[in-house]
Amino acid sequence: MSRPPFPPFDEASAMQKVRAAEDGWNGRDPAKVALAYTEDSVWRNRAEFIRGRGEIVAFLTRKWNRELDYRLIKELWAFGGDRIAVRFAYEFHDDSGSWFRAYGNENWEFDADGLMRRRLASINEHPIAEAERRFRWPLGRRPDDHPGLSHFGF
Repeated sequence: MSRPPFPPFDEASAMQKVRAAEDGWNGRDPAKVALAYTEDSVWRNRAEFIRGRGEIVAFLTRKWNRELDYRLIKELWAFGGDRIAVRFAYEFHDDSGSWFRAYGNENWEFDADGLMRRRLASINEHPIAEAERRFRWPLGRRPDDHPGLSHFGF
């Protein structure tokens, strides 16, 4: 199994990889998202350590059962060789209707087949009022004409 583009990354291929990851996560299908990672992929997500596709699926299932109406924007920060760094923000509400925005960064490492073998994520979130939301596209893929993170000053 492979997932182009492949390392080593140039700016265009790194941006393509970032957008593909954003699109996948906005689709909120844990089994489909997990296919972008190696069978033995290793994650650090905040203080949680995850290993392999099975744990990735379980983690994402829990996440999206808790984080409702989830919308994410990722932006390329840096790239080189088989690594990409991104910054991101996402918005969601919980089952009581309280809204949140999370900000973070991720460091990614890929294998030769373009599958992510390591994901290191640092994330902080805070409550926001519904009126403060900025990510208001219909659920699913962010439209191409929707502003990115830099537009919002995030």
